[in-house]
Amino acid sequence: CSTVNLGNGALVACMDKNITKVSAQCKADYAAAEASIAKRDAAQDSIIKVCNADAARLCPGMIPQDGNLLSCLLEATKVVSGACNQAITDAGYR
Repeated sequence: CSTVNLGNGALVACMDKNITKVSAQCKADYAAAEASIAKRDAAQDSIIKVCNADAARLCPGMIPQDGNLLSCLLEATKVVSGACNQAITDAGYR
């Protein structure tokens, strides 16, 4: 798959098509990467819900999905809840 472009799922399609040809280590690494991406996607999907109370308390007037809200929460790391801090980390935003 070395010549495949990374975007639009092309690499995933190539790996899935050729999975029987790759080494056991590559299969394990591929599975770990897929799990990591799924965890990050889930964290990104849930971050607004998880951090809602912190955002309302620490960043009044800012709108969810606005980069300024994330910046505000990152600046307030020391007083943001543990769950929100973990969600920000899991989402890959720091």
